[in-house]
Amino acid sequence: MIQILFEIPGVASIKDKRRIINSIRDRLIRKFRMSAAEIDLQDSLAFAEMGGALVSNSRVFGEKVLNKAFKMIEDEMPVRIHDMRIHSEEF
Repeated sequence: MIQILFEIPGVASIKDKRRIINSIRDRLIRKFRMSAAEIDLQDSLAFAEMGGALVSNSRVFGEKVLNKAFKMIEDEMPVRIHDMRIHSEEF
């Protein structure tokens, strides 16, 4: 699982924020085949918190994919990352 808290600079409306959030979510789903959603701060214009999950038979592979997803958001999206956590479990 990945949890990312980020700031969206220059957003003037909730509609603008939703457009950016949906773009990030859709890219995570398409590119990394993971589940993703905005999980908190829905009423904030400047901040958002997203969560993502990936199921894999390899902890190393799963964490590698989540790190690539984080790097994509950091490098390609118009946001400033404030916090990121990756949590893995094995059953």
